[in-house]
Amino acid sequence: MKKKIKVKEFETFEDFRISKSKRIFDIIFALIALIILSPFLLITAFLIKIESKGPVIYKSYRAGTGYDIFRFYKFRSMYLESENKQAELSELNQYLINKHNKSEIKLETDVCPECERLGYPCSPILFIDGNQICENFYLQKKRLHSTKTTFFKIKNDPRVTKIGKFIRLTNIDELPQFINVLKGDMSVVGNRPLPLYEAEMLTSDQWALRFLAPAGITGLWQVNLGGKKILSEEDRKTLDNKYTLDKSFWKDILIIIRTIPVMFRKDNI
Repeated sequence: MKKKIKVKEFETFEDFRISKSKRIFDIIFALIALIILSPFLLITAFLIKIESKGPVIYKSYRAGTGYDIFRFYKFRSMYLESENKQAELSELNQYLINKHNKSEIKLETDVCPECERLGYPCSPILFIDGNQICENFYLQKKRLHSTKTTFFKIKNDPRVTKIGKFIRLTNIDELPQFINVLKGDMSVVGNRPLPLYEAEMLTSDQWALRFLAPAGITGLWQVNLGGKKILSEEDRKTLDNKYTLDKSFWKDILIIIRTIPVMFRKDNI
C-alpha cells in the first residue's frame, strides 16, 4: 500500500514565493560558502583560464520561479562555441537513450496493462491502422517513441575540457551560483532553473507547477537518484512538483545534508 503524501493547501501565488526566513538563510549560507571557498574558487578560475581560451565564468539565461528569466553563472567547463554542437550530439542524450530503453521494455505489447488489470477499457478505444487500442496507451506509446526530450545530458561529452571534467565530477562548476543566490535569482534549495529551450517544453498544466517553487542550486531530484546515474524525465518532473507542494525549511536542511555525498558520486556524467 502506497504511503500518501500530505501536501499544503495554497490559496494564492504569494504562498509559493520565497519566505523571509528562507531568504535570510540563503544570504547567510551563500556568504559563508563564498568566504570559505574563495581561495579554492580562485585556484579553479586560474586552472580554467590557463587550459583553454574563453571566460572563466559561463553565463546563460535560465528560467526560474514563475518563468522569470535571469543570467545564470557557472564555471566554464566546455570549449568555446560548444553550444552550437548540441544538435550534432543529440543521439547521445542520456534522457533520449533512457526513453528508448523504456519504450522497448514497456511497449513490447499492443495490449494496455491497465486495461488488462481492470478487465475493461481504461480510456476511449481508438482504431489505428485497423487495430484497436485505448487512448491512454496510444498516447503513452506516442510519447515514448518520440525523439524529443525536455532535458539534455550526455556521457563523456567531447565538448568538455580536462579541468571541466573534474569540476563537473565534483560539482565545483556550480559554485558561482551562490552569487545568483545573493542577487535573489535563486535559493540554495529549490528546483533547478532550466535553459530556455527546456523551459519551453514544460508549459503544460501538469508540469508548469514546478516553476512555482524557488529556483535552487540543489533540490529534491538531485538527492533521489536511488543508485541511478540519471533519473527518467518523468521521475525528475514528478520530484520537482513534489518539492513545490511539500517544501519546508527543515526539508531544505535535509536536502542540503544529503547533497554533500551526492557531490562526490564517481558516476556523475
